[in-house]
Amino acid sequence: MNIRMVLLASAAAFAASTPVLAADAIVAAEPEPVEYVRVCDAYGTGYFYIPGTETCLKIEGYIRFQVDVGDQPLNGSDSNDSDWDARTRGQVQFTAKSDTEYGPLTGVIVMQFNADNATDQDAILDSAYLDIAGFRAGLFYSWWDDGLSGETDDIGSIVTLHNSLRYQYESGTFYAGISVDELEDGFYKTGEEPNNVGVAFGVGGTAGAFSYQVTGGWDFDNEDGAVRAMGTVDIGPGTLGLAAVYSSGPNSYYSAAEWAVAAEYAIKATDKLKITPGVQYYGDYYVAGDDFSDGDAWKVGLTVDYQIVDNFYAKASVQYLDPEDADDSTSGYFRLQRSF
Repeated sequence: MNIRMVLLASAAAFAASTPVLAADAIVAAEPEPVEYVRVCDAYGTGYFYIPGTETCLKIEGYIRFQVDVGDQPLNGSDSNDSDWDARTRGQVQFTAKSDTEYGPLTGVIVMQFNADNATDQDAILDSAYLDIAGFRAGLFYSWWDDGLSGETDDIGSIVTLHNSLRYQYESGTFYAGISVDELEDGFYKTGEEPNNVGVAFGVGGTAGAFSYQVTGGWDFDNEDGAVRAMGTVDIGPGTLGLAAVYSSGPNSYYSAAEWAVAAEYAIKATDKLKITPGVQYYGDYYVAGDDFSDGDAWKVGLTVDYQIVDNFYAKASVQYLDPEDADDSTSGYFRLQRSF
């Protein structure tokens, strides 16, 4: 009897300790926390925080389709044997910003993809640089890339994208800076190696409806330099732009002529339509060789910009160039561009 009771008690204890699978509760694993993208409004519109960091990122760019027509002159000589040429470009820019004890730290990468046709394509690094406390280092466009708003003026360098080190002071409506530029792919005279270096400066700003810029540069390899002044002012239904440039000899900063003056008037016809006629006169126009020619040249053109819808634009431009020591030429293009 005692043995029987012991066996029954043991069986009851075992049954109580054994889990009943059908009655087990199902415990779901907790989901991992998701970090949603946060808007960063410290540096303007379009920025967002990179998840897990305090760095703000902005992505922008454009898609462009363009048809070039005419002679496509380059300093008095044809650079394209065809009467027309269609091209497509896609460009994307990444801008990263974060706060530091020295102010915002900025990094920019611009990638550009060009297609002249299905087999003639290239992908290039259009810009890549960092900015902090007024200093900029990397691959970026110089002040000589700036110009009037139309397409007629020819007052900049042939190549304006350089590996450079620059310091620029800014205070609201005024800036002044100096840069050291590698001019390896710029203009260089016969017998010179393309290992050039230059120093440039830029001063500019705004005063009400008036804006101005003075730019200069000295090309050490060619031992020549150039200086340029530009200004715009709002007058009537548009903006008047004037520019003048002088070069002591052909160099990487300016090689189109010994001197030149340009003018344009950008007419704001409607909220979406802008019409810009322009004219330029060259003194001692450069044709070929190591120095300027004794002949002058003049240029006249018209550019029309139209905003089809938000972020979608059309542009048409036609230019006529008549140098004394070279054949005259007519060129132009039609462009469609979607920005984002």
